Amino acid sequence: MAVGLLVGLGGFTFRFAEGLSYFSTDPRACANCHIMREEYASWQHATHHGNATCVQCHLPHALIPKLLAKAVNGWNHSRAFTLQDFPEPIRIGKTNARILQENCLACHGQFVSEVVHGSTTAEGAPQCVHCHRRVGHGARN
Repeated sequence: MAVGLLVGLGGFTFRFAEGLSYFSTDPRACANCHIMREEYASWQHATHHGNATCVQCHLPHALIPKLLAKAVNGWNHSRAFTLQDFPEPIRIGKTNARILQENCLACHGQFVSEVVHGSTTAEGAPQCVHCHRRVGHGARN
């Protein structure tokens, strides 16, 4: 009976939280949580809106690393929202910032290496979002 209750409660929670949407690449899934609605809205007005989605920027491109990152992020987000122990405004973590940098370089790596003339991934190296903070989220300039 306890197992049935646990499975039932888990299923209800998964359905209520629109859990299946997180398996898609639709950016609207990122706005399921009220805390991400501002990021979603700002992405709609950002310069990369027509070229990149949340998944393309914030998750690894290879299948296994992408699934692992989704699982870790899903767990972390579920825990944080349940316990209400996340910072506001929400901030990107170190691991996800590394993934974001790698994805910037996947699209713009050749140009960036010509501009930076050095490492773009080493500790202390320039991060794309230091200068281009509004590219993914923000009003067009």
